[in-house]
Amino acid sequence: MPEILRAVAITAENLEMAYGEQVVLDKASLTIHDGDRIGLVGDNGCGKSTFMKILAAIETPNQGEITRRKGLKTGYLPQEFVLNENSSVHDNIMDSAKFITDLLAEYESLPHDSGKSHHLENEITQLGGWNLDCEIDTIMTKLKCPEKETIISQLSGGEKRRVALAKALISKPELLILDEPTNHLDTESIDWLEEYMQNYRGACIFVTHDRYFLDRVTNKIVELNRGVFQSYKGNYSNYLKEKAERADREELVENKRQSFLRKELEWVRRSPKARTTKAQYRVDRYHDVAAQTALEKTQDVELIIPPAARMGNRVVDLDDIGVSFENRTLFEHLSLEIQPASRIGIIGSNGVGKTTLLKTILGINQPTSGTVEISSNTKFNYIDQERLVLNNENTVLEEIGEGSSHIIIGTEQISIWGYLKRFLFADERIGIRVGQLSGGERARLLLAKILKRGGNFIVLDEPTNDLDLSTLRVLENALLNFAGCVLLVSHDRYFLNRICTGIIAFEKNGDIKYHVGNYDHYMSQQAKCFTEKTKETQIKREKNSIPNPIPSPNSSTPRKLKWKEQRELDEMEENIMKLESKIEELHSWFSSPFFFKESPQKIKDVQVELDESEIRLNQLYLRWDELESIKNGTLKD
Repeated sequence: MPEILRAVAITAENLEMAYGEQVVLDKASLTIHDGDRIGLVGDNGCGKSTFMKILAAIETPNQGEITRRKGLKTGYLPQEFVLNENSSVHDNIMDSAKFITDLLAEYESLPHDSGKSHHLENEITQLGGWNLDCEIDTIMTKLKCPEKETIISQLSGGEKRRVALAKALISKPELLILDEPTNHLDTESIDWLEEYMQNYRGACIFVTHDRYFLDRVTNKIVELNRGVFQSYKGNYSNYLKEKAERADREELVENKRQSFLRKELEWVRRSPKARTTKAQYRVDRYHDVAAQTALEKTQDVELIIPPAARMGNRVVDLDDIGVSFENRTLFEHLSLEIQPASRIGIIGSNGVGKTTLLKTILGINQPTSGTVEISSNTKFNYIDQERLVLNNENTVLEEIGEGSSHIIIGTEQISIWGYLKRFLFADERIGIRVGQLSGGERARLLLAKILKRGGNFIVLDEPTNDLDLSTLRVLENALLNFAGCVLLVSHDRYFLNRICTGIIAFEKNGDIKYHVGNYDHYMSQQAKCFTEKTKETQIKREKNSIPNPIPSPNSSTPRKLKWKEQRELDEMEENIMKLESKIEELHSWFSSPFFFKESPQKIKDVQVELDESEIRLNQLYLRWDELESIKNGTLKD
């Protein structure tokens, strides 16, 4: 089937961009079509954010050309966004919809018989302008933005970012450019954003570390590597598969090239005396192949977590702890004995008290009720959410060395330079100021600085923010191989799934509970609980509506089937078979290993459908028995 041609929204041709000696774009070209949902991936510092700024017309490339469709409307969420600090949340969001409100104002100012009215009415309808206030309310609610009238200067960094995302979405652009849109969103908001982007009519390009988001939203992955783009059709999983296959092919070609060079080198060294045309051609061919660029293998960060010191049988004991703040109870009645080698994830909506719980376990905050007992053998290493521990005036080397040229990792002494190389800092980047680093490089540097402290209990608050995907994979592997305890707050579902042996969940009803297993197991338990509660509710609801097949004790005359009842009985078997097939299909989908990677809302919808179908099947069997009893004369009036 031929591919449908879609209109071009924007084209980048032969872009070149460098910062000093660092080249981030090297004759890079990319075309974005209507309907594209592109995930832009690449190592930290490779130039992803720079390219996004060029697309948004914030920066101009050194060379190359950007061609935009005439009148193309663009929405942009940068990593470092700007809001009007003195205005309210609502006013900031409304600023991005000014062109819609201008159209509404113009429409209302026209006389009723104006020929322009019809044109404006269609344009406003296409933009959803008639329901603008309602849509703003919906987006603010789903992203859990602060109250409308709150002044921006009063908000936290995470709250400001949610407002900036709402502002980008409500502008209804034809090209939406999002740099880390899932940062500071809880799981529920990310699920909603996934569904929103799946149904988005315009083109979209985004950078995110959320691998589930990339899998569910993208129809194309574009990798920025060594200054050029490489496109892959499909989602993130397909990209990983195709990239691995491409790497295998390239390695095979490189092996053949090296084999050819070895053979030809022997021939060239023999210096054949007869320089015939054929011999000279062979020499020339050797030099041409030798001049080709050798295959460069991708380097990975080698995260070093110092070996954990021996832990006792008891690490941390939480006994009925609770925390209240300004007459508000964040959580209560949490009891848990954290075992050696546990890896526990803390999940829940923003503002419920996850970071407060971390600090309570660390002993930074005291619980309002209950006690926290920390073993004398427990040595915490805390990676905080704010990431305010880097000195911008230091060089990268100075920031890690802190006056020393070597560090001790377990029993091994290594140089600071060598330590930084393992975190993928090139020689030329080790000597620059911390303030000149990209967001991703700063995140890597922070990890390098904090992990060298050691400790046998690592505590991380949103560790995946600003890390590229390759660094995330290596961090996951390092934590999986760490012999001590890990406690982390994260909304990254993929990360939680790989790392955790237990989940502390702040649930919607205000409870806080501990569940054994990873994130998927927790979701399956929640789904099972939801199913049981739904079934109980449905049974209670339907109990009184099920026809009573028991005849009246005063009745003695058998009655016959009415015409409608006979028709109902004739169709009963077919209806039951259809419903049983549907239930079997739902059970099959429900047992699929991929089912619980779906959004919570979709899981709930399927569960409700399954419960309702099973209740309906039970009703059909009861009704079938009743009709057969009437037909056989065993049910009397």
